[in-house]
Amino acid sequence: MRLTIFAATGGIGGHLVEQGLEEGHEITAAVRNPDKLRHHVPAVTVDLEHPDPGAMEVAIKDSDAVLSALGPRAKHEWGIVTRGTKSIVDAMEKTDVRRLLVVSGAGISVVPTPTRPNPPKREPGAGVLNRYFNTPLAKLVLGEHFVDVAMMEDVLRSSGLDWTAVRAPLLTDQPLTGTYRTAFGHNVPNSFRCARADVAHFMLRALEMPETIGQAVAVAY
Repeated sequence: MRLTIFAATGGIGGHLVEQGLEEGHEITAAVRNPDKLRHHVPAVTVDLEHPDPGAMEVAIKDSDAVLSALGPRAKHEWGIVTRGTKSIVDAMEKTDVRRLLVVSGAGISVVPTPTRPNPPKREPGAGVLNRYFNTPLAKLVLGEHFVDVAMMEDVLRSSGLDWTAVRAPLLTDQPLTGTYRTAFGHNVPNSFRCARADVAHFMLRALEMPETIGQAVAVAY
């Protein structure tokens, strides 16, 4: 497949590039600084804080799918996940590219947003560990960034694209295992860790999983 990867110099993004190349995909990296890429792939300079629509369309045009590893960053960049994803969606709609997979966050479904002011108080199927410890801890640590990621999922739901939100838990730098659990619409019960390499692995697997379209899928051990 021809894949465009946003935030390709980050933790998950770097693994998407590496694993995608190993699997024979044609990769275009959409990044703020191409010099930071760890692999030699075609690159388009894109700053999602101040996106250039023309550059976005160049990066995405003729791709079979777009993968975004954009995540929360510095406090002064609050909202970049929502705004950046909206820019990606707009460019995809203009270039007729439909398949989009993005990194989201575990526990997001219980976070209120302007378009979802009264979300469920508890995630269906969530285990005791996630309900009373992991999700509250994530909300405390990520603060407003948690809302940013939740609003990003609202952008996906309001789009007409074939999207998948991959809800990542606490991330580690452990090597790829290829062995993890997934859950549709809620956290993986009683687990809140996953390696960045395995999150990337699932995102690439999901390209061939039509059942993930229009779904938020959690991944964890």
